[in-house]
Order: sequence, then C-alpha cells, then structure tokens
Amino acid sequence: MRSLMILGLAALSFALAQTTLIPALAELMEEFHTDSTGIAWVLTGYLISAAIFTPIFGRLGDMFGKRRLLVIALFIFAAGSTVSALGDSVPAIVAGRILQGVGGGIFPLCFGIIRDEFPPDRVSASVGLMSATLGIGGGIGLVVGGLIVDHASYHWIFWLGAAMGVIAAIAALLFVPESPNRTPARVDYRGALVLAVGLSVPMYAISEANNWGWASGKTIGLILAGLAVIAFWVWLQRRTDEPLADVSLLADRTVAMTNFATLLIGFGMFASFILIPQLVEAPEATGYGFGFSATQAGLVMLPAALMMLFAGPLSGRIGAKYGNKLPLALGGLISGAGLVGMGLDHGSALSIVLWNVLSSTGVGLAFAAMPNLIMEVVPVQRTGEATGFNTLIRSVGSSLGSQVTASILTGTILLATGFPTSEGFRTAFLVGAAVSIFAGVLALLIPRSGHRHAIVSEEMGAASMLPEPALAADEK
Repeated sequence: MRSLMILGLAALSFALAQTTLIPALAELMEEFHTDSTGIAWVLTGYLISAAIFTPIFGRLGDMFGKRRLLVIALFIFAAGSTVSALGDSVPAIVAGRILQGVGGGIFPLCFGIIRDEFPPDRVSASVGLMSATLGIGGGIGLVVGGLIVDHASYHWIFWLGAAMGVIAAIAALLFVPESPNRTPARVDYRGALVLAVGLSVPMYAISEANNWGWASGKTIGLILAGLAVIAFWVWLQRRTDEPLADVSLLADRTVAMTNFATLLIGFGMFASFILIPQLVEAPEATGYGFGFSATQAGLVMLPAALMMLFAGPLSGRIGAKYGNKLPLALGGLISGAGLVGMGLDHGSALSIVLWNVLSSTGVGLAFAAMPNLIMEVVPVQRTGEATGFNTLIRSVGSSLGSQVTASILTGTILLATGFPTSEGFRTAFLVGAAVSIFAGVLALLIPRSGHRHAIVSEEMGAASMLPEPALAADEK
C-alpha cells in the first residue's frame, strides 16, 4: 500500500502538470501578447516532449532498474518546473515545459514496478487506479490552477510541480523497492530523434493551420512530411538491432488497435479540458458564457475528476472478469456520449457538470484498460517499453486534441467580441465526441488474446508460456 501511494504521488505530479496551467492561459496570453494558437505550445511542447521521452525512459527502466529511472525522471521533471517558474517569456516557459515532459516516463515505470512487485491479484486494479490518475490529476489540476491564478500568479503553478516532483522522488528512493527484472540493451537515440521530428512537424502545421489555412500547401505539406518521417522511422526501427520500439511487437493486432484507440481517447479527453474552462469563463455577453473565475471553472471540472477515482479501479475489475477490451470500448462510447451532450446542451453550469461527469467516467474506464490490454500480450521484460509507447500515443492524442480544438475555436472568433462563437464550441465538442465514439467501436474489434508472450524470469533463467486461463487468473 505504501508503494502504491508513492507511485500515485509520482503519477499525480505529472498529471497535474498537464492541466494546472490551463486556467492561466488567458493570463499568459495577455502578459506575453500572444494568441491562443501561440500559447497552445505551452501545452503542446510538454505533451510532445512526453511522447518522445516516455518510451526512452521505459526502455531505460527495463535496462537499469525502474525505481532508479523513476527517481531520475522525477528530478528532471522538478528541474523543468523550476525553469518554468523562473521564466519570464513564452520561450522560457516552453523550455521548462519540455523538461517537465520527461516526466511522461513516470507512467510506464510505475506500471512496470507494479507488475514486477505487486501480488498478482492486485496488479489489474492497481494499474487501473494508476491510469485513472492521469485523468483525475488532469481534472484536479484545473481546480488547483484556478485557485493559484485567482489568488497568486502562474509562477506558483510551477513551484507546486517542483515541490511535488522532489517529494515523490525522495519517497520513491527511500521506500519503493527496485525491480529485479532487467533487459540488457542499448537506447536507440537515433530513433528517438527521428520520432521527435516526425511528431513535431505535423503538430506545428496544425498549430498554424488557422493562420495558413487548413487547405494551404504549407499546412498539408508539413502534415504529409511528418507522416513520411514517421513511416521512415518505422522502416528504420525494423533495421535497427536494438530499436527504440519493437515494431513487430507494436504490430501485434491487440497492441496496435489498443494504441490507436488510446490516441483517440486522449484526443477526446484533452478536447474537453481545453473547451470547458474557456466556455464557462467567457462573459455572459457572448450569449453562452457564465463569466466564471478560473477557480469556479476548475470547480465545474472537479466532480468529473473525482468520478475517475472510482472508474479506474472499476475498469480493472471489469477487465479481470470479462476482458479489458470491454471497459475500453465502454469508455470510448460513454465518453463520446458525454461530449455529444456538452456540444448540444451547454446552456447551464449544471448541465456541463453532469455531461462532463458522464464523459470522464468513460475516460477513466478507458485509460485504466489500456495498459492492462498491453500487458496481456507483451513479455514482462518489455513492460516498460510497451506501456511507454502506449503512453506516448496517449500524449500524441492529447496534443492533437488540444491543437485541433484550439484551431476550431480560433477559427470562429468574432472581431466584435474577441471570443469564439457558441457554434464553434458545439463543433469542437462534437468533433471530440466523434473521435471518442470511433475509439469505442474500434475497441470492440480488438481480438481476444489467445496466448501470452514468454516471460523470462531472472531467478529461474527460463521461459514459460501461460495459456489464457492462467493469464486471466494472473491479472485478477
């Protein structure tokens, strides 16, 4: 229980950092004289960094010890928080956020520690709770960020992250045992660099799409160039002796479809994180806003965040009994239904709260199922790598959700008011809903794993193949 609490604190520090800054975006835009598209890089730079470094730290954890790398990731996260806290310009804050993004490795390292150290009957529920922490922290971060913005300054948001990172690092160093499973290997830094280019180029194009035009040659060209780099990365990984990601493992139908569903769920979740605060903080004169403060906007999000606290462990129990693709599918469909509700019915704060609770319940179910589905089909010594790549995909989805949503809203801003239209919010919510529902349908098509990969035990020095009934018992 002590280890789970410490791992939860580590995960929470990263999850909070995703959204505590969202209530401060308006303050940052005003202070640094930029627009929503420009300031979105404060979020996107963080998420892209997390996408790049997550599989690296997952692989390093498999090689050198998951607890050791968890402590390092937390200290780097704290250092990035300090850089942003001291920053007095958008580039400086973005630089700190990129360092913070290294903390994305926290999640696969925590999953690996749980799989290595926890009793088998606690693995699924513990992984579910840890996964739900990403959504829980995201929602609570909006409340905390709102309180700080209303009563202090955005600098304290980063000082909070630095303090949590240091506390979690010291606690992990003192009280979390080191995992015994190690996989000798080398880190594919070349693959990481190519992946960074492949992710950053299309994200930059999307962030500038409203300025350039979505159908402009520059926008389409950069998106296609990014996809071409990703294709080259896949080709390169197949020809690298010790790749950043085992493409054959990622090509497993269960893993590939789970990762695709993960990207879509991440898109929908971050769409709501961006949309709801802007909607409720808009002046009443817009015809749809409520003129809420940042704190009030965070409180609107709080019930949904708390619901994830229950949805995560529930997902683990459902998955252990019926298979993890069921809570993933339910999660996508339920989340989509909530986003449809918010798109069509956002005339009162109560309706937004209720629809968001429904949507976040779905996100909690889905997020908890994702790593459990991955761990069903990967060998234990590749846990960090595989769950790290799944977390990478989730970060990419979140980046896309934040950028596409910001672009949709920016495209409907009225010159007379300086605010997006109600139709812009409706469109953005419905786009997020369509993506989430598609994720739910896709999850229904994920094949049921009929076997589990060989698990190598250092103590036994042998490999064993567990049939599906044994797997089901092990994951309960």
